[in-house]
Amino acid sequence: MLMSMNIRSILGDLYKQSFDSPLCIFSGYLSLLMFSMLYMTFVNQAFYRLIRIVYFQNRQLQSLKLYIILPIIETIISTIFLCVFIPLNSITYLPNDHFCYATFTNIPCILSIAFVIYIAPFCCLLLIYIHITRFIHRQGNSQTFIIQQRQARDLLIIRRILIIVITLLLIGIPALTLIFMFIVTGKEHPLLARIAFFPVSTSQAGLSVALVFSIPQLKNIVLNLRTTETITPVNQAAQDTLQMRTIVHTQ
Repeated sequence: MLMSMNIRSILGDLYKQSFDSPLCIFSGYLSLLMFSMLYMTFVNQAFYRLIRIVYFQNRQLQSLKLYIILPIIETIISTIFLCVFIPLNSITYLPNDHFCYATFTNIPCILSIAFVIYIAPFCCLLLIYIHITRFIHRQGNSQTFIIQQRQARDLLIIRRILIIVITLLLIGIPALTLIFMFIVTGKEHPLLARIAFFPVSTSQAGLSVALVFSIPQLKNIVLNLRTTETITPVNQAAQDTLQMRTIVHTQ
């Protein structure tokens, strides 16, 4: 989706093409939904750690069906919330940028979208982290060493996820600064949308890597795949050497 928006910007700058259409409005809506689901994946991971630490005795909350249904419910809720902005003309074609997105100069609209996409998931993450931290401190040394190790590992994962989300929020500061400048001066910076999207585009490249190394299970899978690829050629070389020695001895 971000690549499509960047391609439209380049084509619009080079060939003065206009992409104003209902399909463009729909793609702008999908980009908002994509950002919303991106942050909700962090909330789902934190929720999973919350169940493992605090409610580990509740088998119903640990069922696989719950974690399959939960993203579907979140997608439906995000779709309903974001659909409200379409009839209000909050998502419009930006002629200077040649793609459709929420108008940054529409302050009530952009604040509402920011709350749904960014602020609400961040608050959920923060509350989960605080709740788990308080629970672990209340437990003290009453848990076994293995359970304490697992809790410490899960808390570390949530802390890493929280750091990633905070970093994603911090890289939006330049765009936020320009929005406040528009509120004060009443003049929109011509590159406001592009400055807002540049850190988002660049962060997507490193986000997958950061997620892999912040979750031990994914990290172990990647490292195991790398180890397998490294061992296989060595084993093959050893087999070839043994075969050569067998041929020599036979001769």
